[in-house]
Amino acid sequence: MMFLDFEKPIAELRTRVAELRDTADSGSLDIEAEVGKLEAKADKMLRDTYAKLTPWQKTQVARHPQRPHLKDYIAGFVDDFMPLAGDRAFADDQAIIGGLGRIGGRRVMVIGHEKGDDTATRLKHNFGMAKPEGYRKAIRLMALADRFGIPVVTLVDTSGAFPGVQAEERGQAEAIARSTEACLALGVPIVSAVVGEGGSGGAIALAAANRVLMFEHAVYSVISPEGCASILWRTAEKAADAADAMKITAQDLEKLGVVDRIVPEPVGGAHRDAAAAVAALGKALGEEIDSLANLPAQDVRRLRRDKFLAIG
Repeated sequence: MMFLDFEKPIAELRTRVAELRDTADSGSLDIEAEVGKLEAKADKMLRDTYAKLTPWQKTQVARHPQRPHLKDYIAGFVDDFMPLAGDRAFADDQAIIGGLGRIGGRRVMVIGHEKGDDTATRLKHNFGMAKPEGYRKAIRLMALADRFGIPVVTLVDTSGAFPGVQAEERGQAEAIARSTEACLALGVPIVSAVVGEGGSGGAIALAAANRVLMFEHAVYSVISPEGCASILWRTAEKAADAADAMKITAQDLEKLGVVDRIVPEPVGGAHRDAAAAVAALGKALGEEIDSLANLPAQDVRRLRRDKFLAIG
């Protein structure tokens, strides 16, 4: 387990427990009582720490490299997944993965950001930062789902759309706007979940949905805390202050009406028990899809429109 900076006291206790166990394994010393006390103390410290995380600490948790990614969610609760590739115009952007599958027996179109979990896969998926062809692929898949009356599920986990020159040359802003427009125009229900980082237009392009879910320790904002701090204070060192001011946590966004439902995470974050986090999200998504099933297209669009017009 990789510990974050604010988890150092917990890491020290866990290290002490491991050292005591090594001591016991090398001899006949019975230290189970002492180990039990230290483990109980570490568990309590973990619960207490995660019960009062600051927005900046939640940002660190949302970015944890061991947090589940799109492929883990698909493997966990999407049955019969069939990937669909390409935007039929330029290329297949691996930062956005999509395809047909079933959640709880109901047919769905699943689209989401994939960050990768090691150096090779992170480079392959461009750290979840999509280029225009990624958003045009999402538009194509949403249009396909709309044509056949299939609900859309999107999983958001990106620091933002790719800001490189080649993306700008191929129309990044237009692609993001068109993807957002496609979400809003769907005649089938769309349910989105922010599972890690929800950054800028790169996130909203997949999250203009009837229902927006958010993991307990995920973050969702128009700009990263570092980017905001660089603009306002000319230094990224003020990122923690920016995170406090921007209201980027699930709890703040639920109060503001931006997020409809918070999905609880295991104690210590989704990275500590990926299977439990995946199962919780799959259950929540299934419930939301069922709640929107069988609605006429005009009602689906009206409810989505009313939701976003009511924000702010």
